[in-house]
Amino acid sequence: MPGECSHLKLAQDVQPKTEGCEECLIEGESWVQLRMCLICGHVGCCDSSCGRHATRHFEKTGHPLMRSIEPGHNWTWCYVDKVYP
Repeated sequence: MPGECSHLKLAQDVQPKTEGCEECLIEGESWVQLRMCLICGHVGCCDSSCGRHATRHFEKTGHPLMRSIEPGHNWTWCYVDKVYP
């Protein structure tokens, strides 16, 4: 069930900047699943991946909203409110 999130109004109409995790592609690493920042379009890997680059992107930028860009997935996560809005 969706939770309350005060950050949804920050979401932008963005497209993924890359077809894979930006940092993993540079580092030659692989990922488990991909997440896209709804503020800037950065693509990072999930927390099950070695790099945890989606979470690191939030920690570095403060951008609170990530959306799964895996086929068949349709959910968003807010790092600040810790909910699926």
